[in-house]
Amino acid sequence: MDYLPLFADLSGRPVLVVGGGDIASRKIELLRRARARVLIASRELCPELQELLESQDLEWLATEFDPSQLDGVFLVIAATDDNHLNTQVFEAANARHKLVNVVDDQPKCTFIFPSIVDRSPLVVAISSSGTAPVLARMLREKIETLLPASLGQMAEVAGLWRDKVKQRFSRMSDRRRFWERAFNGRFASEMSAGNVEEAKRTLDRELQEEPTRQGEIFLVGAGPGDSGLLTLRGLQVMQLADVVLYDHLVSEEVLDLVRRDADRICVGKRASAHTLPQEEINQLLVSLAQKGKRVVRLKGGDPFIFGRGGEELQAAQQAGIPFQVVPGVTAAAGATAYAGIPLTHRDYAQSVMFITGHCRPDGDDIDWPSLARARQTLAIYMGTVKAAAISAALIQHGRAPSTPVAVISRGTRQDQQVLTGTLEQLEALAASAPTPALLVIGEVVNLHGQLAWFKHSAQQGARESAVVNLA
Repeated sequence: MDYLPLFADLSGRPVLVVGGGDIASRKIELLRRARARVLIASRELCPELQELLESQDLEWLATEFDPSQLDGVFLVIAATDDNHLNTQVFEAANARHKLVNVVDDQPKCTFIFPSIVDRSPLVVAISSSGTAPVLARMLREKIETLLPASLGQMAEVAGLWRDKVKQRFSRMSDRRRFWERAFNGRFASEMSAGNVEEAKRTLDRELQEEPTRQGEIFLVGAGPGDSGLLTLRGLQVMQLADVVLYDHLVSEEVLDLVRRDADRICVGKRASAHTLPQEEINQLLVSLAQKGKRVVRLKGGDPFIFGRGGEELQAAQQAGIPFQVVPGVTAAAGATAYAGIPLTHRDYAQSVMFITGHCRPDGDDIDWPSLARARQTLAIYMGTVKAAAISAALIQHGRAPSTPVAVISRGTRQDQQVLTGTLEQLEALAASAPTPALLVIGEVVNLHGQLAWFKHSAQQGARESAVVNLA
């Protein structure tokens, strides 16, 4: 190691900053968060530091640096654009055995500022020893996505229970196992959900009980395919799973983000490939949770939009199993965005309707006159099989045969395809489209040619042109 990682207690301690510009201001913000007593030597102050001076949140010690200012300070930071002055500060501090940082001049640093993930009191610091600070910041951003915002409050609550846990468990190994169960169990889940008082009661209850583990179900929306559209909370939950039940619509790149040692069970359904009936999926979720497992039910898109997630949670509720819901980007929002088709636009559509193509055989539940109204967008899930009937019914109830339509296949994925045409061509378009596919009907489809931005397979262009020219 080139540097020994340390966490310094700066509360109330004097820190000298030489310089009063924007760079000094950024360093002072970190020092203030650590409650340091900030002293400045600078000819002038930038507006941000001037405000802090007026509010008595720092001290303007002098307009010039003098080595005597180093006496009695804890740390020294040189943040000027004067190399000679920075060198003078470094040499004077080094001679007095003071830790010093010359900003953006690694050889003149006896301490460095790491990239910080702040979940106070939990703090994670990442450093490249001054060699690649941009890389360190990139790693910090990745770690930020993995650490829930609730971790800081969780650490604070756990700190309040440390003495109780020590009284309950005399051996350090028993205390460690208790906290491992707590940080991976109901206590952590309740803190993540914001139920702080219930989380505290859980700790008290688990202190009195023999070690047991109550299962829980997490209903997670995996989004339409691109793993970049998975929510931060969804990723965090997937990393905690003991077992994951997933659908065929969940992409491989999303499944790759599941905790490596979690069991994976495919329970999805698609045309001619029914893995499990819905009732058996419901029972499997309940039985796994009753065994004390953290069960993640991973569904493509959003679990509450044509995903039958509500039915699965009704089964959990009836069985007394605790559960949480993590929404996802639904296919209509994700696929159309990647196709450059806004669902609403003040010149073309003032409303959008999400509907499913899997309807009752008699069709009595469909209000075709409402669906056929102009100046609205229809986003139809699972509609390719009944595309002919949908097209005929809409035209019969007044929608113009020339209404623009798009069939978006495998939306947001690298092999996404967008086929465009008119409502009277919808049957042929759908027959040519790989599944899963979303049907989009409305004038907003005309914007695809202007707003398409996602770089998908070159093969699409040839297929799209061939289908569009059906006439």
